[in-house]
Amino acid sequence: MIFKTVIPILFSENVRRSLDYYVDVLEFARKWDWGSPPSFGGVVKDSVEIFFSENAQGNKGTWISIMIDDVDTYFQKISARGAKILVPPETKEWGVREMLVCDPDDHVIRFGSEASIQDREIKSGTLPDEIRIVQRSPNHSELNKLEIAMGWEPSDERNPQQNSTHIFSVVAENPNGEVVGCASLLGDNKNFFYVHNVWVDPRWQNKHIGSALMKALSDWLDQNALPNSSAWLHTNENLAPFYKQFGFSPVFGMYRQIK
Repeated sequence: MIFKTVIPILFSENVRRSLDYYVDVLEFARKWDWGSPPSFGGVVKDSVEIFFSENAQGNKGTWISIMIDDVDTYFQKISARGAKILVPPETKEWGVREMLVCDPDDHVIRFGSEASIQDREIKSGTLPDEIRIVQRSPNHSELNKLEIAMGWEPSDERNPQQNSTHIFSVVAENPNGEVVGCASLLGDNKNFFYVHNVWVDPRWQNKHIGSALMKALSDWLDQNALPNSSAWLHTNENLAPFYKQFGFSPVFGMYRQIK
């Protein structure tokens, strides 16, 4: 089974208006439309396609993310064409330079490109004074609170300290001693390591906490891992630039989902 592409279908109060905005303002090309006046249609730019459905298939205010090669140049172009910019380009902690653009149906498009090395160094910054990084594993309750804060279902009971593959963990604590972030290393403690659960409470993101947690893991690997051992992690394309800062590179791999 091979998945070939994904095309978002966005709710539109007026498909003709949507097509015009994406073509005239955001520099897409009109690919097709259906009906007179059109009730369905699509635009394309390079390998990115977006469909619009009039008063159906979704709701206003959907968010989508599109990665491009140069968000700053694109920002200048579409600003001159009258794009509704919610947030201009800014470098994020995870190594992506992003901007937020709104369309006529209040959909938000997060355009991003990999930040330059200089931008990432400027953004790296320091932790807030009230946050400290502590070497320990988060307990079950602390993990559940982080999962809930991130909008996930809390996991079943577990104790990371009893996990035979657990090697090293750090947490970020706020002034009340509450865990607002965590990161762990699993593996055989010889030749194979896996970066696990790099989480930061959304209320504390963009404050260099994720970078501090990953730096702690990276420093431990540099000091303790055997020569020629390997460290692995799983992430999506948007976060890949963040992990590249710590020496991780994309590789070919295989995947099986257990059901």
